[in-house]
Amino acid sequence: FFFSFRCVVVLLNPRKNKQHHILNSSRKTITALAFSPDGKFLVTGESGHMPAVRVWDVAERTQVAELQEHKYGVACVAFSPSSKYIVSVGYQHDMIVNVWSWKKNVVVAANKVSSKVTAVSFSEDSSYFVTAGNRHVKFWYLDEAKSSKVNSTIPLLGRSGLLGELRNNFFTDVACGKGKKASSTFCITSSGLLCEFNDRRLLDKWVELRTTIASCILVSQDYIFCGCADGTVRIFNPSNLHFLSTMPKPHCLGVDIATITEASRLFSGATDAKYPDTVGMTFDPTNQWLSCVYNDHSLYVWDIKDLKKVEKSTQPYTILLVCGALRRTLR
Repeated sequence: FFFSFRCVVVLLNPRKNKQHHILNSSRKTITALAFSPDGKFLVTGESGHMPAVRVWDVAERTQVAELQEHKYGVACVAFSPSSKYIVSVGYQHDMIVNVWSWKKNVVVAANKVSSKVTAVSFSEDSSYFVTAGNRHVKFWYLDEAKSSKVNSTIPLLGRSGLLGELRNNFFTDVACGKGKKASSTFCITSSGLLCEFNDRRLLDKWVELRTTIASCILVSQDYIFCGCADGTVRIFNPSNLHFLSTMPKPHCLGVDIATITEASRLFSGATDAKYPDTVGMTFDPTNQWLSCVYNDHSLYVWDIKDLKKVEKSTQPYTILLVCGALRRTLR
C-alpha cells in the first residue's frame, strides 16, 4: 500500500507493519500515483513548473524514468495492464492527456482535454482507458499496432460517454470492470451516485449511495467499493449493482488514537459522532484485504474474508492495521 505526503511517497507493508519512503528529488509536491499491475514499479505525477511523470523501482526505491511533457501539473496517472504504457492527465489549464511508452521515454499518443479531470482507469484488455471529471466521462482508444509502428506521436481518439440526464454531474472517480464485467465502466458522482456505462459508452443504470459526498471507487471481480463522506464505504455487486454491505466506520473525529491499546475502544456508539471522510482505497484480492485512507490521514486495513457472513450486519470486520498516530497492530 502507498500514500504520499507532499514530496514523499510512503510504502507500507501491512503484514509486517513496516514503512519505507521514496523522496521526490525535485522536491515538487506529488499529486498522483499508481502501482504497476505486477507491483514492481510506481508512477507519480507532480505539480509545479514543468512537472514530471516519474517511474520508480519499488524494491530499490530509485527513479528509473523521468517523463516531461506537462506544463502545470499532473492530475492523475495509471499503468496499462501490461505495464507497457503509462497514461498521464494534466491539470485543467494543461489540457493534455498523454500516453507514454515509458521505457522509451516517448509519448506515443496524445490529445487535448478541456474539462477538469480527476481520475483515469484502463480497461482490462488495454484497448482503451476512461477519464472522469467535471461533466466529463470520456473513453480514449489506443491503437497499439499503429502506435508501435509510428515514430511520432499520433492523435489519441476520444469518445464522450453518453451521460443523458446526468450530464451536469461531477464524476469524482472511475474504474473499469473486471472479469465478466470487463466491458462495463463504473463511475461515482460527487453527489453520491454509482453509475455503470455499458460497452456502447451509454450510462444505462445507476444507484444512490445515500451519502452527502462520494470520493473514490474500487472495482474487483466480486465487489464494487465506494468511499464516501463520514467514514462510509458501501459495497455493491458489480454484476447487478445490488447493495451488499456497508463497512464499519473508523474512529470518530476527536479521538486520540495514539492513546488506544484495544481495538474496541476505537469505535464510538454515540449517535451524533462525526467520522473522517474516506478518500482513497486499494484492495488485495488474494488476502481479501481492503485498505482505506481517511481525510484525517489515518489508514485502516480491513480483512473482509467474512463479508458474505456479515452482509447487512453491524458486526465489525477484523482490523489488521491502523496507521496514523497509532503504529501497532490491533486484532
